[in-house]
Amino acid sequence: MITVSELTKKYGAQTVLNLPQLEIPKGESFGLVGNNGAGKTTLFSLLLDLIQPSTGGILNNGIEVQHSEAWKPFTSAFIDESFLIGYLTPEEYFYFIGELRGQSRSDVDALMESFEDFFHGEILNQKKYLRDLSKGNQKKVGITATFIGNPEVVILDEPFANLDPTTQIRLKGIIRELTQNREVTALISSHDLVHVTEVCERIVVLDKGEIVKDIQTSPETLRELETFFAG
Repeated sequence: MITVSELTKKYGAQTVLNLPQLEIPKGESFGLVGNNGAGKTTLFSLLLDLIQPSTGGILNNGIEVQHSEAWKPFTSAFIDESFLIGYLTPEEYFYFIGELRGQSRSDVDALMESFEDFFHGEILNQKKYLRDLSKGNQKKVGITATFIGNPEVVILDEPFANLDPTTQIRLKGIIRELTQNREVTALISSHDLVHVTEVCERIVVLDKGEIVKDIQTSPETLRELETFFAG
């Protein structure tokens, strides 16, 4: 589904990402971990054509990300709150995203109903603009919007941050359900090693922009990661 080849990103003389080769098959739940500055958000930004690579490129389902927009209809993402539109209510934002993705209001309403437990009574019918919601509730909106329109690729950057424990548990269940049919490829970055090992079948560790571990998740993965980061 996603192929990275000879990909680098440089700012002046500093190389912040250097990935000679990386393949993420269709239907894989893929985790990305690393310390601050490891290159996680840079990689996701390149995947979404938010920044341009210095060399190399990315194929998303055979489409060159930086030279075509044909990957956008089947790819969705939430990186941070800048993806939101602050002067809209959550309902208005969901309908806006639904319209972009060819979904009717009834389609969006049906999906929102399935997220009732995730919202925990704090999102819909609150008569609040997105800019006035807490960071955690803004994240709930952004994450939920990525599922509108049945995307084939879902990219979530630090989805568990700012969420309370109950919501984190519910989100893990949503991600597992999303990927269990092997039709949706999920890419998830996180600083939380416990969460990422629980929902991702494969985990790549970045350090200073390079892959230093590529692990198929097993019962020993969490211990292996903790040992690595303990130094």
